[in-house]
Amino acid sequence: MNPIAEELNEIIRAGNEHIYEMLSHVGKNLFFPKGILSQGAEAKEKAYKFNATIGMATEKGRTMHLPSVMAMLNALRPKEALTYAPSFGIMPLRQTWQDELFRKNPSLKGKEISLPVVTNALTHGLSVVSDMWVDPDDTLILPDKMWGNYNLIFAVRRGARIVHYPLFDNRGKFNLQGFETCVKTEAKSRKKIIPILNFPNNPTGYTVTPEDADEIAGILTSTARGGTNVLAVTDDAYFGLFFEEDALKESIFTKLIGNDPRLLAIKVDGATKENFVWGLRVGFVTYGASLTGESGPVYDSLERKTAGAVRGSISNASHLSQEIVLKSLQSKDFLAEKDDKFKIMKGRAKEVKRVLSNPQYHEAWEPYPFNSGYFMCLRLKTVEAEPLRVHLLNKYGIGLISLGKTDLRVAFSCLEKEDTEELFDTLLQAVKGLES
Repeated sequence: MNPIAEELNEIIRAGNEHIYEMLSHVGKNLFFPKGILSQGAEAKEKAYKFNATIGMATEKGRTMHLPSVMAMLNALRPKEALTYAPSFGIMPLRQTWQDELFRKNPSLKGKEISLPVVTNALTHGLSVVSDMWVDPDDTLILPDKMWGNYNLIFAVRRGARIVHYPLFDNRGKFNLQGFETCVKTEAKSRKKIIPILNFPNNPTGYTVTPEDADEIAGILTSTARGGTNVLAVTDDAYFGLFFEEDALKESIFTKLIGNDPRLLAIKVDGATKENFVWGLRVGFVTYGASLTGESGPVYDSLERKTAGAVRGSISNASHLSQEIVLKSLQSKDFLAEKDDKFKIMKGRAKEVKRVLSNPQYHEAWEPYPFNSGYFMCLRLKTVEAEPLRVHLLNKYGIGLISLGKTDLRVAFSCLEKEDTEELFDTLLQAVKGLES
């Protein structure tokens, strides 16, 4: 094992032995190398005559660039747009995103969390988490309605075992009993469990109530106190898009921090959906834990391991994208602009609910509960989802996503409000066409 990794491990163990236990074999061995990067940083500070350390090109003391490239980036300087970013992410963005976390989640006040590490959006962030914390045959706990990419990220890449609980109970509420049964059953035979909490949920567009969030946190805390290490990952991809009063308006991450030494919360989020910049690929990984003594050294060690995972996979996330996100967050118009788009999305969700309240649809399908996010799902009653999807596409030119035999996902995020009724009327027509 590299001596730097050993040093980081000792710092983590001093702050919380159970966090060290939860690290995967890869995670225990991860470190942020000193080598060329640290030598380059030292030279940047002290090399006043010549600095020939880093793999970038300069010209007359400035970042070498093609004018045809910079002509499209007038608001940025070449050193902001074209140079490498640190593997941790650029510091102003990390600090600003942390400030945003406290602004958007008032319950974080008084709690200590790590500085976010920048990833290449959420898929990469989850992959970094998977590398650092998941060993083959580790147990992930997920609802039966889940984002399909979890399988590739955790099961295929890392050999994890995924177990499911039904997301909804027979009343159309979050299935607390099913969740608790799954957690307690797995905890009996496992030293570590990894629940992934994705609210708003993809694909259903459902977010739990504050009361249910408290219950979820209580279940995980009691499990940790019972002697099982709990690594709770919050996938907050669609955070902030909460359209109903009954939906939790903060990340469930806030309810998990500091509850027990055996409970580590990891927040994976990003500008992707929150700020409507899907292709910029800017995400973050943030830690919240119960620690002995000063939290700074432990969080710094976790950040260094996380940056090592970034360094060993993509080297660093796009500097250009990070600068664009940072400058947008710093804009005086940012909150007003974001609120305008939120109102559009909320209006679309409300219109979907209004249209689906029409009794004419009730024999064909039942909508799953939704109150947030980009999506909603239908449970078909009379035809199978995949033949219906193909029929809709071929005959009516309408694209939806089939999930299993009975479910269809509708992305109202890309459906104009005035087109909602026509979509569902055509869908009903297609169902009847397959029935006959």
